[in-house]
Amino acid sequence: MRRLIGAVTALAFIGAAVSVHAQSVQLDPAGSNVILNAVTWLQGTLLGNVATGLAVIAVGATGLLMLTGRVDWRRGVTVIVGCFIVFGAAAIVAGIRSVAAGG
Repeated sequence: MRRLIGAVTALAFIGAAVSVHAQSVQLDPAGSNVILNAVTWLQGTLLGNVATGLAVIAVGATGLLMLTGRVDWRRGVTVIVGCFIVFGAAAIVAGIRSVAAGG
């Protein structure tokens, strides 16, 4: 319980520090458009049709192995949660940014 309270307190301080730092930093520094375009291309490539197909195969194979008893449930759930995190990363970051911005 003490660790949980300590972790929540640390996250609150980090959130406050990020919010103060975000207000003091300019939004778009010079030359960032090229980097943004490259990262957007990389995101589209990594989260496109190939990644979706691989995730479907991974979840299907893991589910089949879980049903036959060859993989324990904890490892199977880890694979499925990992897929949710990978494909939900944009929404997760947007939520963190809105909390850091104070709204």
